[in-house]
Amino acid sequence: MTTLSSKPSDRIEGLRVSSCYLPLATPISDAKVLTGRQKPMTEIAMLFAEIRTESGHTGLGFSYSKRAGGPGQFAHAREVAPALIGEDPSDIARLWDKLCWAGASVGRSGMAVQAIGAFDVALWDLKAKRAGLSLAKLLGAHRDSVRCYNTSGGFLHTPTDQLLVNASRSLERGIGGIKLKVGQPDGALDIRRLQAVREHLGDAASIMVDANQQWDRPTAQRMCRTFEQFNLVWIEEPLDAYDHEGHAALAAQFDTPIATGEMLTSVGEHWDLIRHRAADYLMPDAPRVGGVTPFLKVAALAEHAGLMLAPHFAMELHVHLAAAYAREPWVEHFEWLEPLFDERIEIDAGRMRVPTRPGLGLTLSDQARAWTRETFQAGSPL
Repeated sequence: MTTLSSKPSDRIEGLRVSSCYLPLATPISDAKVLTGRQKPMTEIAMLFAEIRTESGHTGLGFSYSKRAGGPGQFAHAREVAPALIGEDPSDIARLWDKLCWAGASVGRSGMAVQAIGAFDVALWDLKAKRAGLSLAKLLGAHRDSVRCYNTSGGFLHTPTDQLLVNASRSLERGIGGIKLKVGQPDGALDIRRLQAVREHLGDAASIMVDANQQWDRPTAQRMCRTFEQFNLVWIEEPLDAYDHEGHAALAAQFDTPIATGEMLTSVGEHWDLIRHRAADYLMPDAPRVGGVTPFLKVAALAEHAGLMLAPHFAMELHVHLAAAYAREPWVEHFEWLEPLFDERIEIDAGRMRVPTRPGLGLTLSDQARAWTRETFQAGSPL
């Protein structure tokens, strides 16, 4: 007679949470800076979670914050981290709920779930490593590479002449598209910069623009109408991230696709956007929504609604998640995070190759350790 045992095959015995600050070589400005709402960005606060089980399996995950919020994410992660000790790492969905309820009084979105996201990504990394598969293959990949576009060369602090140089270099490197920041107080400057890039690259080049939520509805109407002539892949965040009705009106009126979603921090917020038909391209950010587990829920809703997908930032993670989406996606290329890891993503012929190493295929670099300001450990030391 066979009896069933409730004892898990493995348990989490220790974990470490690290607060790391990645300095940027040049202060970064987009439309939010030019309109006076934010200061130039000089660093990115990274939250790393490292998990180890009794059997010696390990997982690495991360979340991040720009301009503000890094200390808060680390503080919340430190508070809820002990809840994972002794748990079966395979029960990822249950553990996400457990961590969420551990900090339920601060809500189920925003900073609270962004802190959870680092643990969730680490658990998925661990699970894929244990299976000997890349995260994309574990999830069920539709492709071995994804289209990619560069953003880091198109910020508003970049003079137009340098913008053209950056665009050419990106395409020569094998990147498939170029995104320009727009949304300046003087819209004529945006039009001239975009026209210069279109003429420089030619009609066949894939170009996107991003207004970073800085237009009101009348301005967005005028700019979207003007931008129709440039045959853009999309116009991103023309309105406030939570103005779903306004985005829906633009998506219905213009041929150029509307892209938004990166600022949303929960599945529920994405569902509200989707049901309003407020985007042609949905741009979820896995660390911001709380990790891989909620990202997959958002992706399922987006696929059911027939939307295209273009995850925001963090290409080291999103290359795997985009590869598992049914419709051909775009992944945003940012080289900013590269110093944090020993590995690099291969790019060729306009596409980003999905790493074949187990899990995310990432290990923290010595530089990431050097930039770490605080750590917290629970359970057995790592």
